[in-house]
Amino acid sequence: MEPVTVLLALASGTLIGFVLGLVGGGGSILAVPLLVYVVGVASPHAAIGTAAVAVALNAAAGLADHARAGTVKWNWAIVFAAAGVLGAALGAEAGKAIDGAALLAAFGGLMVVVGALMLRGRKGGGDPDVHLDRSTARHLLPRLAAAGLAVGLLAGFFGIGGGFLIVPGLIAATAMPIGMAVGTSLVVVTALGATTAGSYALSGYVDWGLVAWLVAGGIAGSVLGRLAGKRLAARKNLLERGFAAVVIAVGAFVVATSL
Repeated sequence: MEPVTVLLALASGTLIGFVLGLVGGGGSILAVPLLVYVVGVASPHAAIGTAAVAVALNAAAGLADHARAGTVKWNWAIVFAAAGVLGAALGAEAGKAIDGAALLAAFGGLMVVVGALMLRGRKGGGDPDVHLDRSTARHLLPRLAAAGLAVGLLAGFFGIGGGFLIVPGLIAATAMPIGMAVGTSLVVVTALGATTAGSYALSGYVDWGLVAWLVAGGIAGSVLGRLAGKRLAARKNLLERGFAAVVIAVGAFVVATSL
């Protein structure tokens, strides 16, 4: 691997990790365009497969912190993830069958949608004692399974974590607080990312050397992002809206160049 490629992959990982640490999510949506337009990965499929591995590893690292803090509702997560894994497996197979340029254009369109959802912000509140039992399972399990399948299809098709859909889906279905929804969503993101990565890896669409440098940069970037986030905590809403605008702009660029 060329030294320049290594440096670009390391810088891209650092940027992704920094955004994750700074605004608490969304950075992984930048992985595919960074791999294609900055690192120079020629195949959109390889970019998506490589990004999926990084998404899974980043989510697993974040999950460990939330699990120690007790902000993971495991029962809800397992139901959502079980349906999501099926969707991710189907979505990945569909994504690999699509022409690379068309897939990249669709990814850009998704980025615009994600950015618009980010601009809406997240609602607080919720019941921290919410739990899954016989009285709630009958009407909530079908809803959670349907949402998990739909998110899994998107995650597998585009190689994304899907946290921007999982978090509001969990809040809407269970009324859990956003902090617990974020922690619980990381179980699902890890499962979906691993499923997508496994499917793309079996087809030879994962560059493991790039994964190593992306993850190394992501670790350093997340540390810097958390430090910056603490200093800029009072401006968190402004930061999130600014990042959403960047995602929309990058998505529009991806669509324009792909078409």
